[in-house]
Amino acid sequence: MTDTPLISIVIPCYNSGRTLPQTLASVRAQTHQPLEVIVVDDGSTDPETVALLDSLTDIKLVRQANQGLPAARNTGFRNATGTYVLPLDSDDWLDPTAIEKLLAALRSNPSADFAFSYIQMEGECCGTLAKNFNFFEQLFVNQLPYCLLLPRALWLAVGGYDETMRRGYEDWEFNIRLGGHRNFGVVVHEPLFHYRVSSGGMLLATSSHLHGQLWRNIQARNPALYSWNALWSSWKVWRKSPSTYPLWIYFIWLFLHHKLPHTLFQRLFRFLLQHSHGRRVTHASRVQAPT
Repeated sequence: MTDTPLISIVIPCYNSGRTLPQTLASVRAQTHQPLEVIVVDDGSTDPETVALLDSLTDIKLVRQANQGLPAARNTGFRNATGTYVLPLDSDDWLDPTAIEKLLAALRSNPSADFAFSYIQMEGECCGTLAKNFNFFEQLFVNQLPYCLLLPRALWLAVGGYDETMRRGYEDWEFNIRLGGHRNFGVVVHEPLFHYRVSSGGMLLATSSHLHGQLWRNIQARNPALYSWNALWSSWKVWRKSPSTYPLWIYFIWLFLHHKLPHTLFQRLFRFLLQHSHGRRVTHASRVQAPT
């Protein structure tokens, strides 16, 4: 392995001409080189976006008919030639040292298979989200960002993103499969990844409204991980590792998910979402901000 491996950055794009320049500027500013930048145009119809993509000369542009975010990510990974790949959405961005520090963390932790960082929330939420890898917790809430630095071979080994999950949570399901194959992550304790939160984005506009159904689908796709025996074994392994919430709560949460009618569970989820880790961090950041 060379000291400076080629890193591929995969950026799906669908009518994102307004935000893509900031994303690309953050990639161009990376202290790690060499980089391969792959933009997957997922059937954009917006003339401004199409013109912007046509004008780019320092990227690898791959165009396809609209197939959704997970398919666009898979297309990017298939076209990547780097040893490592990092997916980055076209409305988010990176700190200049992000790739350098993620790679250093991965190389200095031989037991780790991928690397991620804390999240700096932007837009309608603000503040820094501290993240840890606890695979038991990951089965119940998606504590990992989608923006992971991982070997391309690992993406291939676990089967890539599930392209049927066009309504969201494809990254959560992918991250669960990583852990299910005993691939675990290391965190950089800095907010190197800037995540734009918008009420019109996929997570808040679609996925959160279908949370119960989408999580049920995730469980159905990974049944061996969600049996009570498997969960108990997983809890015993991860119970002393850092977590965002007390791990015993998740047994109750899964019981409610199985027993409550879908509409009632969804109401409960929406209520709890107002008090989530991200919402509490946003509130604290705004309270502490100078007037």
